[in-house]
Amino acid sequence: MKSLLPALFLFVSFIGIAQSNKEIIKEIEKVQLELNEEYINPETSILDSLDQKTFKGLEFYPIDLKFHVEATFIRTPDEKPFLMKTSTERLPEYVKYGEAHFTLDGKNLKLDLFQSTNHENEEGYEDYLFVPYTDLTSGDGSYGGGKYIDTQIPEGGTIIIDFNKAYNPYCAYSHRYSCPIPPKENDILVRIEAGVKDYKSNH
Repeated sequence: MKSLLPALFLFVSFIGIAQSNKEIIKEIEKVQLELNEEYINPETSILDSLDQKTFKGLEFYPIDLKFHVEATFIRTPDEKPFLMKTSTERLPEYVKYGEAHFTLDGKNLKLDLFQSTNHENEEGYEDYLFVPYTDLTSGDGSYGGGKYIDTQIPEGGTIIIDFNKAYNPYCAYSHRYSCPIPPKENDILVRIEAGVKDYKSNH
């Protein structure tokens, strides 16, 4: 009689993956819910006053775990700080901290990860990395100026880049803000149908 252990192991492994995916989806839903609550609440919303009166919630692409990417992390310790261009004359200083290498839709892709040179003075942002990017949905379903992802400095050689958590710059909602423009190195030549969709103002 053949042992059932291999099949049992595969079954248990599958259940483990399913539970893990369920937890990931729950976390994404939590992030999206909190973002919506921030924009709906008049005390925290960055929307213009006329938009606040009619705002019903942000529109998101359907959650797709294909866009929850485990990337190879490469540290780039010898980079020099630079001034990142924004939608205004403001020029915040960042430094390239590392690179995330991954495959999506059969293409080998790379994102540069940035750290503010002022991060030590910003409580809660000590290990924060900033990932601005554009892709083939920018201007075609997503905000033309690109989107942002927040992540943290990884402990090992991999880093999670979850495009389902991508959010729009404030400039997508109001011209009152100054927003970093994603560097051309972070223009990804695939459609990333994940995260917040483009916002259509009602006035």
